[in-house]
Amino acid sequence: MDQTRASDDLTVIAEEVKVCPLCELSRTRTHAVPGEGNPDARVMLIGEGPGWHEDQQGKPFVGASGKFLSELLAKAGLTREDVFITNVVKCRPPSNRDPLPDEIQACSQYLERQIAAIDPDVIVTLGRFSMSKYFPGERISRIHGQAKRIGKRLVVPMYHPAAALHQSSLRGAIEEDFAALPKVLADQERHRQAASERDDPPAQQSLF
Repeated sequence: MDQTRASDDLTVIAEEVKVCPLCELSRTRTHAVPGEGNPDARVMLIGEGPGWHEDQQGKPFVGASGKFLSELLAKAGLTREDVFITNVVKCRPPSNRDPLPDEIQACSQYLERQIAAIDPDVIVTLGRFSMSKYFPGERISRIHGQAKRIGKRLVVPMYHPAAALHQSSLRGAIEEDFAALPKVLADQERHRQAASERDDPPAQQSLF
């Protein structure tokens, strides 16, 4: 998609999210958190839901887990300006509880439209609720860091940065998973080039 059009589409979605009344979270939020980042991002990160800091500022990943996420992106040679970051629910669940199925469902239309607008090469799910969108019934401890081709893109399930802050034993695993992102992007680029060559075979040379 054209970058200007993608940016325009994301702006429209964000404005809708800010006044969304579709679930109970709209009654308790301070600010909705649509997400932010590069409309032409090759990598899209999908977390679970805003926390207290995010609810106050209307921006994703701005607390301690946000600082850690910036460090993790640096290990992949990326910055926040390179990627797009959002969550499966756009409003903070009270007391940072888990998002409920109906809340995730209410927000799903916004997430799907964001994915369509950005059309990323790689989606990184952060935490088990975003993981279950693509890997229902799986355990994050078993499949974290393992890229899977779903449609035309690669999806990589990873631990949520907050989990690594709360459980120091997970820190090494999530750092390794992010450090492997450049290889995932390179694999996706090779796949795209091969697909392009299949779709556009070279013209046959004339024998005369």
